[in-house]
Amino acid sequence: MVEVEFLGPINKDKLNLDISNLSELSEILKEDTEIISWLDKCAVAVNDTLVSTKDVELKSGDKISLLPPVCGG
Repeated sequence: MVEVEFLGPINKDKLNLDISNLSELSEILKEDTEIISWLDKCAVAVNDTLVSTKDVELKSGDKISLLPPVCGG
Protein backbone atom coordinates (compact mmCIF):
# COMPACT_ATOMS: atom_id res chain seq x y z
CA MET A 1 0.00 0.00 0.00
CA VAL A 2 1.33 3.46 -0.91
CA GLU A 3 0.19 6.84 0.38
CA VAL A 4 -0.69 9.60 -2.09
CA GLU A 5 -0.80 13.18 -0.81
CA PHE A 6 -2.03 16.26 -2.63
CA LEU A 7 -0.24 19.48 -1.71
CA GLY A 8 -1.02 23.17 -2.09
CA PRO A 9 -4.35 24.20 -3.59
CA ILE A 10 -5.37 20.65 -4.53
CA ASN A 11 -8.11 20.19 -1.98
CA LYS A 12 -8.11 16.40 -1.68
CA ASP A 13 -7.59 14.01 1.22
CA LYS A 14 -4.72 11.52 1.18
CA LEU A 15 -5.28 8.22 -0.59
CA ASN A 16 -3.91 4.80 0.29
CA LEU A 17 -3.64 2.62 -2.81
CA ASP A 18 -2.33 -0.82 -3.71
CA ILE A 19 -0.37 0.06 -6.88
CA SER A 20 3.05 -0.92 -8.22
CA ASN A 21 4.04 2.08 -10.38
CA LEU A 22 3.15 5.68 -11.22
CA SER A 23 1.42 4.70 -14.47
CA GLU A 24 -1.21 2.88 -12.43
CA LEU A 25 -1.64 5.96 -10.24
CA SER A 26 -2.07 8.15 -13.31
CA GLU A 27 -4.85 5.92 -14.65
CA ILE A 28 -6.67 6.02 -11.29
CA LEU A 29 -6.38 9.80 -10.95
CA LYS A 30 -7.60 10.42 -14.52
CA GLU A 31 -10.99 9.11 -13.36
CA ASP A 32 -11.21 11.69 -10.54
CA THR A 33 -12.88 14.90 -11.73
CA GLU A 34 -11.32 16.91 -8.86
CA ILE A 35 -7.79 15.91 -9.85
CA ILE A 36 -7.76 15.54 -13.63
CA SER A 37 -7.18 19.24 -14.32
CA TRP A 38 -4.04 19.15 -12.12
CA LEU A 39 -2.36 16.07 -13.59
CA ASP A 40 -0.47 17.77 -16.44
CA LYS A 41 0.61 20.67 -14.20
CA CYS A 42 1.95 18.85 -11.14
CA ALA A 43 5.42 17.65 -10.32
CA VAL A 44 5.56 14.25 -8.65
CA ALA A 45 7.78 13.15 -5.79
CA VAL A 46 8.29 9.63 -4.47
CA ASN A 47 9.58 9.57 -0.90
CA ASP A 48 10.42 13.30 -1.18
CA THR A 49 12.49 12.89 -4.37
CA LEU A 50 11.20 14.43 -7.61
CA VAL A 51 10.70 11.96 -10.45
CA SER A 52 10.18 12.61 -14.15
CA THR A 53 8.95 9.25 -15.43
CA LYS A 54 5.90 7.11 -14.75
CA ASP A 55 7.78 3.80 -14.80
CA VAL A 56 9.07 4.25 -11.24
CA GLU A 57 8.45 1.03 -9.33
CA LEU A 58 6.68 1.49 -6.00
CA LYS A 59 6.79 -0.61 -2.86
CA SER A 60 4.59 -0.79 0.20
CA GLY A 61 5.12 2.21 2.46
CA ASP A 62 6.18 4.62 -0.31
CA LYS A 63 4.82 8.17 -0.18
CA ILE A 64 3.82 9.91 -3.40
CA SER A 65 3.30 13.67 -3.41
CA LEU A 66 1.58 15.68 -6.14
CA LEU A 67 3.10 19.15 -6.16
CA PRO A 68 1.19 21.84 -8.06
CA PRO A 69 3.05 24.82 -9.49
CA VAL A 70 3.34 27.80 -7.15
CA CYS A 71 3.86 31.50 -7.62
CA GLY A 72 5.55 33.73 -5.15
CA GLY A 73 6.05 37.37 -4.70
